[in-house]
Amino acid sequence: MFNDHDQSADELLKQADIAMYHAKDAGRNTMRFFDQQMQISIDTRMAMEADLRLAVTENQFELYYQPQVNHNSQIIGAEVLIRWQHPQNEFTSPADFIPLAEATGLILPIGLWVLETACIQIKSWESDFHAQHLVLAVNVSACQFHQVDFVEQVHLVIRHSDINPERLKLELTESLVLNDINDTILKMNALRELGVSFSMDDFGTGYSSLAYLTQLPD
Repeated sequence: MFNDHDQSADELLKQADIAMYHAKDAGRNTMRFFDQQMQISIDTRMAMEADLRLAVTENQFELYYQPQVNHNSQIIGAEVLIRWQHPQNEFTSPADFIPLAEATGLILPIGLWVLETACIQIKSWESDFHAQHLVLAVNVSACQFHQVDFVEQVHLVIRHSDINPERLKLELTESLVLNDINDTILKMNALRELGVSFSMDDFGTGYSSLAYLTQLPD
């Protein structure tokens, strides 16, 4: 079973443990044999997690604003896009680090920073005649939205940045909404009372229940 007989029992048990978790991820009634690529994947993930934690403390993220236009090609708002400027690499794609941030809980401080920075941008636009009408859309993760104090967090950020809450839009994914529909409705109603609006992101990629959609606040 083991080609390298120089390995210690502890090392073999670690490799067996890694193979076991890969088998669990693949579903029930299956098996996996350890190969070195599994270890490489784990090492890569651990290195990125360490870098991501450092990125949070050293504020290595940047926000970009993608214009949103109406049918007349007039800019009516923008969507926030986050990028990570890794010290040793070029910008790291959100597709690479956002899933890891969600898995490790780092999405919470990152998401709060995005919200705070976006509201600062909204405030700066107030003094610009050509931008003061723009609505800025911020993506919210499920982990972030379902925090017990999420509504209070948003309220504090709006108050501290002193913005018109009608200029802030939160983008929720379909899976987030349907994960706990009752909690979602309660929080959306509370946020609507603050003046915040919503949009549905990625609708149609999952369950796509229009019946559930009609239960949500306008």
